[in-house]
Amino acid sequence: MEDFERVVKISSSEAMSVETLKLLRNFINIQQRRAQAYAHLKSGFADYMVSGSDAAYQQLCSEVTVEFNDCSKQVLEMESLFMSPAYGREDLAHLLRSVQIKEKQKLNLTATIQVLKKAGRPSERLVSHENCKFKEPMQHECVHVHEITEAAGTEDAEADAEYDNALKGAINGVQDAVTTINEHLEEIRYEIAAIEADE
Repeated sequence: MEDFERVVKISSSEAMSVETLKLLRNFINIQQRRAQAYAHLKSGFADYMVSGSDAAYQQLCSEVTVEFNDCSKQVLEMESLFMSPAYGREDLAHLLRSVQIKEKQKLNLTATIQVLKKAGRPSERLVSHENCKFKEPMQHECVHVHEITEAAGTEDAEADAEYDNALKGAINGVQDAVTTINEHLEEIRYEIAAIEADE
């Protein structure tokens, strides 16, 4: 009877290892989908900056949002499975949770970068002439023109510095998130290799 119970435990343990391996490989595939979505978003944003087509860019953002939401939903399901008594792998659940948190930060900071780049540096933004007074065709009096004073120059420099700091902070945040995500993915690859070695 003891031998039978030991065989059942071993085969149950092996089955869990196989299931864990499947989940971890699926997680790696989800991360590849996320990477493709980011590449698509980056390419679409570059096109938008050239073409200025709001409709195409909004459509792209909607598609990417759906993809990211689907990826997150699947990872949350995996995380829940790893937390369950059947798997008992809280370590893996916490690892997936950490990746999810960093992915959310990365996405928010990526959006911030795109908003900032879309707006441009304050001193380089195009001036709108919609409130100007037109005297004759092709001649108008600009109401937005102000004398270049030391105070105005200081304000422009401060606004540019604030913009530059915000953009640099967002870029650094994305780089930090990517580094952490890659470290966690390396841990998951080690786990996959360890499970495969035991099979």
